Amino acid sequence: MVCTKLHDAMRRLLLVCALLAVLAGCGDDGDAASQDGSLEVVATTGQAADFAREVGGDAVHVTGLLPPNADPHEFELRPDDVKAIAGADVVVQSGGDLDEWLDDAIESAGSDAPVVTLADHVALVDDDPHWWQDPGNAVAAVAAIQDALAAADPARARAYADRAAAYTAELRRLDRAVRACIDRIPAAQRALVTTHDALGYYARRYGLRVVGAVIPSRSTRAQPSAGDVDALVDAIRREHVPAIFAESSVNADVEEAIAHETGATVGRALWADTLGPADSDGATYVESIASNTEAIVAGLTAGEVACRPSP
Repeated sequence: MVCTKLHDAMRRLLLVCALLAVLAGCGDDGDAASQDGSLEVVATTGQAADFAREVGGDAVHVTGLLPPNADPHEFELRPDDVKAIAGADVVVQSGGDLDEWLDDAIESAGSDAPVVTLADHVALVDDDPHWWQDPGNAVAAVAAIQDALAAADPARARAYADRAAAYTAELRRLDRAVRACIDRIPAAQRALVTTHDALGYYARRYGLRVVGAVIPSRSTRAQPSAGDVDALVDAIRREHVPAIFAESSVNADVEEAIAHETGATVGRALWADTLGPADSDGATYVESIASNTEAIVAGLTAGEVACRPSP
């Protein structure tokens, strides 16, 4: 409880500092993106920012608040983030407890930009905020972003609609390609163990069994107990899980120890809560889902099957 209060107090202090920085910069002329007539869009997560760039194209300037390969559960706003929100025409939020820090930032920035919360437009299951792991939900999120951009910029509504349609077709091809890859895993081996409960939507979409998670929570801020780890070790042995998967944004020491204890291997790290930098194989949403699928197929078949979806 004390740690939580200190964390909240520190967050409020950072927001006050950020607001002061915004006020100090009110006399600036603005950046090139606003001067050339493009729509200013601020997005919380890498996935939300990627969707906005795909729909908006050159007509939008997207500022993604979450850096590549950063854990959104541990994210702290910076002064430049609040300044970006203050100048936004549209704000895109993933939704749920993944980026609930946005509300305080909007209040601090004094922004009246419309906020589209993507979680309100997708098929949520038990309030799990990791909805984008199902490409079907990504399609719904793209439609919501298209509507928001068109409302803010009616003159380019047709262009946004055309780009959204093309990207939606790519997402549907991705969905079919992922399913074809997962179908190559023998049914008995389709057992998934990850760092935390972040791939439930993916597992439901493609017929994988979620055996457990190292952190039995939807937030990486939680910590596993010794009992949790013992229970997971027993489940991995009982289910004959061939591989467990760490995530790109966390340290994999516990996963390595569990793998050593159970005889499982540690598969290639997955893109769970975040996208990767430009030179990674998870730099975009489509690439992240394709990379995860390739890693899962290889891990659960002990490298006997290689399949990377190509939408």
